[in-house]
Amino acid sequence: MAQNLDEIDRRILTALQRDSARSQREQAEAVGLSQNAYWRRLKALEASGVITGYQARLDPQAVGASLIVFSMVRTRSHSADWLKRFRTHIATIPEVIGFYRIGGDYDYLLKIATSDMASYDRVYQRIIEKIELETITSYFTMETILDDRALPV
Repeated sequence: MAQNLDEIDRRILTALQRDSARSQREQAEAVGLSQNAYWRRLKALEASGVITGYQARLDPQAVGASLIVFSMVRTRSHSADWLKRFRTHIATIPEVIGFYRIGGDYDYLLKIATSDMASYDRVYQRIIEKIELETITSYFTMETILDDRALPV
């Protein structure tokens, strides 16, 4: 359920998504608060779980992860035990950078970042090595057009 955010909270969240590396003083100035007031608001947003963490966005080419693959997974099993094993198994594969349960013809969507087709094949082999799946259909990106848009708040 969405948090009850006021306009100041929204300005803080928008500013952080734009550039979380700025100092608290700079962020406070950007949203029109004193540094202490900003800090209190920031800590409240973190404590309530609205802000779940901070991370740097990396250039995939620069770190050797330029092949982005979206793999659609259809399963035969939907038991709680199977799902727990599947989630645990996928969490051990660092190249899987997004993992979603979806509706429609497929059950899960994996976003995979790897260096090339041979590396993707190794990831694919890891995905299927311990868990029985009905099918995996993968789509290979040719160009990233938009991948860093902030959440609308």
